[in-house]
Amino acid sequence: MDLLHNLGLGFSVVFTLGNLAYCFAGVLLGTIVGVLPGVGPVVTIALLLPMTFGLPATTAIIMLAGIYYGAQYGGSTTAILMKLPGEPSSVVTAIDGHAMAQKGQAGVALGIAAIGSFVAGTLAAGFMALFSPALADFALEFGPADNFALMAFGLIGAVVLARGEPLKAIAMVLTGLALGLVGTDVSSSQERLTFGAASLADGLSFVVVSMGLVGVSEIIANLERSEAEQNAQHHIGRLLPNRAELAASWKAILRGTGIGSLFGVLPGAGAALASFTAYSAEKKLAKDPSRFGQGAIEGVAGPESANNAAAQTALVPLLTLGLPSGATTALLLGALTIQGIVPGPQIMNDMPDLFWGVIASMWIGNILLVILNLPLIGLWVRMMRIPYRLLYPAILLFCAIGVYSVANTAADVFLTALFGVLGYVFIKLDCDPAPLLLGFILGPLMEENFRRALIITQGDFHVFVARPISATLLLAALVLLVTLLVPAIRRGREVAFQE
Repeated sequence: MDLLHNLGLGFSVVFTLGNLAYCFAGVLLGTIVGVLPGVGPVVTIALLLPMTFGLPATTAIIMLAGIYYGAQYGGSTTAILMKLPGEPSSVVTAIDGHAMAQKGQAGVALGIAAIGSFVAGTLAAGFMALFSPALADFALEFGPADNFALMAFGLIGAVVLARGEPLKAIAMVLTGLALGLVGTDVSSSQERLTFGAASLADGLSFVVVSMGLVGVSEIIANLERSEAEQNAQHHIGRLLPNRAELAASWKAILRGTGIGSLFGVLPGAGAALASFTAYSAEKKLAKDPSRFGQGAIEGVAGPESANNAAAQTALVPLLTLGLPSGATTALLLGALTIQGIVPGPQIMNDMPDLFWGVIASMWIGNILLVILNLPLIGLWVRMMRIPYRLLYPAILLFCAIGVYSVANTAADVFLTALFGVLGYVFIKLDCDPAPLLLGFILGPLMEENFRRALIITQGDFHVFVARPISATLLLAALVLLVTLLVPAIRRGREVAFQE
């Protein structure tokens, strides 16, 4: 009964004119940025963060979450019609999806992608509703030492699952932790790492760091890439799969949903890794693996279900534990921080409107996405023909306006440009920015919990291994780090990312 009561509260929050409008705006914008290559949800959310200041917290998170999971839908459109993934999580979809399009089955591929995403999104939202309260109740047992250990485990998990060399991922985490320490120390009132710059006394703005590292850097990187061939399939054909195609897909949809739901709650995993894993699983389970790459419908249904499920269940650790699972959820955590909200187990009791409103909005958002994606295929095809050189000036302009509006200071604009160049260097060095953002967000929180634990125990470091929860989490983090040193596991990890 409590679950039904809470869901009723959530739907009553969503079914207001303002929240419905922003939910629609979020999923529509998410679809658009998913369709347009080079403009993803990370860039878009970073761009819109300053504009959420004047919105109620629930409305802002509903819209930003809609952008996140809406982009998973949009990314499949370009992947299928042009073999040009709009999102990293749609890379695998392009393999069999475009092959189906070349056979005249573009509509069927788009239809099964939409159906799989809808089913996965609906079930993932149900997963959140069922298991988030239990996870939050468990998290209430956490003390400062346990919270510190949890965040340390999250950062190590991000290192293990980040693309590229583990040492580079560790370096990115440490860089993020250092950037998070910039500013005035609350305890001693001493400035740290400011180098005498008055503009850094209050610390680095998350909007500045995120917009520079993932927004401006992507624009710079995209400008040096050649224009993609405009080879979108014009013949769409029927959109609804027939009975045989549904029979071949429904197991893949359910498997993809399960894989995505699991990967969504893992720190650093995200939708992209979930879709790759789902595709590999379908290929291994298939009676005839040679069909994959030639237009196997399971190669579209599984990955598309996985990436959408992962995008939605990623909000579980974010809201209940305050632990982002990737770059996009780190931005959502930044949005909550901007609103003065500290995610954690208390959020269900302190802000039930926000928590259950966001969960209910996912069901509404998934329905809106199906309505948007299938009838408007022709519009998305025309949008794909917009040259990127016409898009990036407007994106840069909005970036500058958004950053300046945060504190009305030109210093933030220059810092954003600096982080943009730094982010471009990271791209060239094949360094994933997600661990840095996680370190930047979690660094101050880790320091705060570390100090609290030592104050409570009067400086006894033994507290971190004396409590069962913190000891288990720290041991798990250590095991993850040690596994990276095992040659066989390390080679397997590298091969998996190369695939």
